[in-house]
Amino acid sequence: MKPAGFDYVRAADRAEVLEVLHREGGEARILAGGQSLLPMLNMRLARPGVLVDVMGVAELRQLTEDALGLTIGAGVRQQALLALPGLAARHPLIAAALPWVGHAQTRARGTVCGSIAHADPSAELPLLLLALGGEVRLRSRRRARAVPAEQFLTGMMSTARAEDELLEAVFFPASKPGAGHAFREIGRRHGDFAIIACAAVVDAAGARLAIGGVADRPMLRAMPSPDDPALNEALDALAWDLEARDDLHATARYRRELVRRLGRAVIEEAARCRA
Repeated sequence: MKPAGFDYVRAADRAEVLEVLHREGGEARILAGGQSLLPMLNMRLARPGVLVDVMGVAELRQLTEDALGLTIGAGVRQQALLALPGLAARHPLIAAALPWVGHAQTRARGTVCGSIAHADPSAELPLLLLALGGEVRLRSRRRARAVPAEQFLTGMMSTARAEDELLEAVFFPASKPGAGHAFREIGRRHGDFAIIACAAVVDAAGARLAIGGVADRPMLRAMPSPDDPALNEALDALAWDLEARDDLHATARYRRELVRRLGRAVIEEAARCRA
């Protein structure tokens, strides 16, 4: 199929992006890497009146790092993040999960912010932002605001972004000293969306486990430490709370069992990785 007709704007700067969003509202869609949006256009699942291409906006292609963490602009491609020197040492969870995001070809085009804005419940990048306690930075002509990942991801491909807002950047906090991280995923093939993905962070305060691919959005829970007998009970409760359903890829029972087994495995691995 071919997309329905639309107007195309290649924005020169952020002000022009915000002006189009203010004027067009829900009729406008942001085009960055296009790895999620273009297939939706071709299948006519999305019919915007205007596409706003932001890849020519230099201020949205910034990838900056400081002592607090990583700030990733809307135009930063996934491959650029993966190639960041020292990523594995300073952001081990991101480095572990990024190779599971699509394939080399899609990472070369797809953007970090685009995946998070799309909010597919099986996607790895929204899961990472949630697990690490990151935030989404939104801007319109009226205001700028930062929204924690847990509040931004509201449902199946649904977010807290208003129609006139640009997702201009996401922020991943720096890894804390003494914290351990682990990521594992099961899919039909490497690069496919996950049947289940798990990310764990273990530090002196305890364990946090994020699960993707089961519910309508990734979920985060505090968990007991690996040597606590209560961990099995907590994982069992989480598996049922996620309300897994049968689909073409896996049964609900299989997904619940993966939550229990893979959840424990990533928490144990994260505990072993504590510096």
